[in-house]
Amino acid sequence: MRIARRPLGAIALLSLLPGTVRAQRRTVRLIVPAAPGGAIDVIGRIYATRLAEMTDQTWVVENRSGANNTLGAAEVARASPDGQTFLVNADIHLMARRVMRSVPYDPVADFTPVARLAAAPMVLVGNPRITPEGGVAALVAAMRKQPDRFSFANSALGSMGHLATESFKREAKADALVVSYRGTAPALTDVLSGNTALMVAPLGSAWPHVEAGRLRAYAILGPNRVARAPAIPTIAEQGMPGLDFTLWYALWAPKGWPAAEADRLNATVQTLSRDPDIRARLAEQGAEPLAEDRAAFVRFIGVEAERNARIAQEAGIEPE
Repeated sequence: MRIARRPLGAIALLSLLPGTVRAQRRTVRLIVPAAPGGAIDVIGRIYATRLAEMTDQTWVVENRSGANNTLGAAEVARASPDGQTFLVNADIHLMARRVMRSVPYDPVADFTPVARLAAAPMVLVGNPRITPEGGVAALVAAMRKQPDRFSFANSALGSMGHLATESFKREAKADALVVSYRGTAPALTDVLSGNTALMVAPLGSAWPHVEAGRLRAYAILGPNRVARAPAIPTIAEQGMPGLDFTLWYALWAPKGWPAAEADRLNATVQTLSRDPDIRARLAEQGAEPLAEDRAAFVRFIGVEAERNARIAQEAGIEPE
């Protein structure tokens, strides 16, 4: 039998041609609809780095900030559902059409939910020069007695902190001015300075000020106490059950991405969420990873969107 021989040079040349022996690493764009350095950006980069390793792809993080996170989200909504463009966004994604009049996409119908990445507890804090000592009961009594003395800051119109504030006011049967800022940092700064009295803030942002005595912590607005701050009771422990407001961050693809592909990426995210390094890096941001399948995420979206819409309607939150 005669065996045909191919010159080594030809074999080497063929190995360099696209689609022959060695496939090129695919580039995946992860759109962050917020400025660099914020929680969405940092959490997105934590996962992007490891997803690149796990999927053998090049994940490139691109910041597209502006218009309450809707500019970046709109870019993903317009993208092809080919697995090369994703969005990482916070819970405010669901509120897009509740806080802005002209949003060119539906935050649920125009996206494929892939996975929730992380969650972060929120805490009710106050300026100690304005707010009373004691727990939530003491605060509520003071708010009812002197409603003009107390005001609330929040990071953005329709943010989780804003919804939590409106729900707290309703449960407390106490009124107070609510001021929306452009970000957590300026809102907290005004509480620290005494320009506003109270805020439902991310624990990760507020905790250093609580430790230093610059803020008074009243309650965790979640189902359980937090290991980082075990002395802060939940609001349910203090007679207000049902006020569960936890920040969350999620990965979305454009509408039409195949469910099987989304399930596979979700499984990869779940694997990463159990990784000690991921857990440690998220803890630095005051967050913890989530590991749930896509069906659970989809159910969560339905419940969360309905609740948020109800709160916004009851509070009279109107799009700008």
